[in-house]
Amino acid sequence: MVKLNVNGAAHDVDVDPATPLLYVLRNDLKLNGAKFGCGLGQCGACTVMVDGEPVFSCLTPAMLVEGRAIRTVEGLGTIDDPGPMQKAFIEEQAAQCGYCIAGMMMRAQALLEAKPEAGDADIRQALEPNLCRCGTHMRILRAVARARDLMKARSAGLAPAAAAGRG
Repeated sequence: MVKLNVNGAAHDVDVDPATPLLYVLRNDLKLNGAKFGCGLGQCGACTVMVDGEPVFSCLTPAMLVEGRAIRTVEGLGTIDDPGPMQKAFIEEQAAQCGYCIAGMMMRAQALLEAKPEAGDADIRQALEPNLCRCGTHMRILRAVARARDLMKARSAGLAPAAAAGRG
């Protein structure tokens, strides 16, 4: 039995403690945002946040994250109320096939929570471990910059249109 805290909810999961977190999230908790890409930590499709840091969930045994705060793309917002990162990716149409997007969002979310004033070079460096085979990198970079502005505006209490420079 492994005790996990995922998106603020406690879960007791009956799995081998060495099971990769990705499989627990997808198979046991039915959180399918994180994707299996390479299984080697080389593509980033499986990226989630653990205690605010991006990790490759395909390489992380469930036992290593027991009692730690795990956050998946599902924890960023909902269909009816997307979070700033999700909203920015939607507005910038940053997804083509969509396979890499959850991992990209989680790595970008970790960056912007740690460094709200992240510049373009910071964003590029943070996203380097994640691959997009469709080639939507420029839209992804624009989406993260937009999310940064939306998050800053949210913390300052500004309207979203003004934050995005569209108001």
